[in-house]
Amino acid sequence: MPAPRVFFPALIIILLVVVVAIAFPTRTGVTLALLQGWVVAGLGPYYMLIVAAFVVFATWMGMSRFGDIKLGQDDDVPEFGLMSWFSMLFAAGMGIGLVFWGTAEPLTHFTSPKPGVTGSSQELAAAAMSQTFLHWGFHAWAIYAVVGLSLAYAIHRKGRPVSIRWALEPLLGDRVRGRLGDAIDVIAIVGTLFGVATSLGLGVKQIAAGLRHLGVVGEVNNTLLVVLIVIITMIATVSVVSGVGRGIKWLSNINLGVAGLLLVAVLLLGPTLYLFRVFVESIGGYLQGVVGLTFDAGSFTGQAGLDWQGAWTVFYWGWWISWAPFVGVFIARISRGRTVREFVAGVLLVPTLVTFAWFAVMGGSAIKQAFGGDGGGLFDPAEGIIAENVLFDFLSGLPFGGVLSVIAVIVVAIFFITSADSGSLVIDMLASGGDTNPPKWSRILWAGLSGLVAIALLLAGGLAALQTGAILTAIPVSVVMIGMCVATYKAFQEEHQVLVRLERRQRREELSRRIRKNVTAHLEENFDDHFGDQMDERITAALSEGEQRRWKLWRRKHPVEHARAESDDAAQAEQAAQIEAVTAAEEAEAALVAVSETTDDLTDQTQGKQATDEPAAR
Repeated sequence: MPAPRVFFPALIIILLVVVVAIAFPTRTGVTLALLQGWVVAGLGPYYMLIVAAFVVFATWMGMSRFGDIKLGQDDDVPEFGLMSWFSMLFAAGMGIGLVFWGTAEPLTHFTSPKPGVTGSSQELAAAAMSQTFLHWGFHAWAIYAVVGLSLAYAIHRKGRPVSIRWALEPLLGDRVRGRLGDAIDVIAIVGTLFGVATSLGLGVKQIAAGLRHLGVVGEVNNTLLVVLIVIITMIATVSVVSGVGRGIKWLSNINLGVAGLLLVAVLLLGPTLYLFRVFVESIGGYLQGVVGLTFDAGSFTGQAGLDWQGAWTVFYWGWWISWAPFVGVFIARISRGRTVREFVAGVLLVPTLVTFAWFAVMGGSAIKQAFGGDGGGLFDPAEGIIAENVLFDFLSGLPFGGVLSVIAVIVVAIFFITSADSGSLVIDMLASGGDTNPPKWSRILWAGLSGLVAIALLLAGGLAALQTGAILTAIPVSVVMIGMCVATYKAFQEEHQVLVRLERRQRREELSRRIRKNVTAHLEENFDDHFGDQMDERITAALSEGEQRRWKLWRRKHPVEHARAESDDAAQAEQAAQIEAVTAAEEAEAALVAVSETTDDLTDQTQGKQATDEPAAR
């Protein structure tokens, strides 16, 4: 059942936005544009810094001593195979945007460079690919990794419900159970829904462009866009009702296969060797300039630089952050049984490399075609680039262009469906207090609301309104994510300390066992060498002079009894000596343990100092 203190506030906020945007589209568009200007001018550097911090944090978690921590119980195994896991997180994480911007963004950066970027055509092409890689590479997936890692640990390791609030429990304690926790989940729901709606708006514009290109429809207008959103949202609703293990899993696998088919077809039908060189060279250019690009806030390019940042880099950081609760919950839900190191490597490396390959093939081909300076048939130089049309104009110039265009429409449609159904399922889980199997009626409700928000934002200003919505909703979500980083480190550090103490206890017990065994064995084998003379002296000293004479006389008269008595006395003496030796060994062992504990204390103090100094050093 829905959690009333989360479900109804989130529902009211979303419905209010939808009603206002549909009733007053023009005023809403003007207001969103004004807010975007304020955010970009005032919070642009903030977005730059926190996204860079998220990259550092995610990488550190994967490479540090915390990498062996299991996201689940110690004997848990991954619920999904590697390929299914990767396809689901990739479809949810990139989705429609990858197809929408695959050719359009590199081409746009090449023909209309970022303010301050100049040079020859070759230099502009390299800069365009590096900028695109920045927007879609490690930074985007690091944002997802921060939320996903924190949630996966809370859900699978600590047994908490599927809810954003529980990721902050190590930091906030029991306050996550009250109003503060409710507010966190409401923020996550609103941010997720607007992030999903942004992608749906982009996707439906490209589907309409593809249908127009294929001659299925004539003019693309708002009515057509609304009809397409309604139809595909209904399909997504059917998928989300079927759950993760069926509809979403199979759609993700199918979509990855179809998208891979499109990528391979373009690679083989186009300038194959050239595209391989573009891929390799673009990775090198990205790695060479990633630090400078990360912190480029457009300070020395005036208002043009700020406008460009708002339309591109700041928009992307806001878009990824607003998507982060959705993608984070989803990939946490499907990542039970993996270690922290596996999770970070899987989320950061594999999708990033596949994304780079996609942009190298699609974007590299488009740039090569446009090298002549006349647009290469991809756009009208006087009109400029229309992002949703570029892909189909590009595919039409390849052999089997019509077939490839149909495949592209199918890829966008399935990405649309997987984004809508995955997002609706995550929102429903958050609104239901973390229930992993929420009721079907609420799944249908949130899937429908995703479509409504997409319609409202399209009517309020199209692409610009979609971008502004993503940027604005990312502000509160980013604050929650900062808290997640602190909480995750605190939880991992506490678990690591527990493991260290257990390892030390095991080492001490093993050391004690080995000392006892070795000392006892040595004394049993060499008793006479160590204690024979001492035992004879003790027996002699214990007898008086007269007793010694009587003892010697009796020993001569009774040699057999004497030998037996002497043997018994020797045995008793040997037993007493062994007891004394074991006691000495135990004392030696206690001394060694004391030394070990002293060493451990000194090590703890050193590690504590290092842990205190590490963040400052970093």
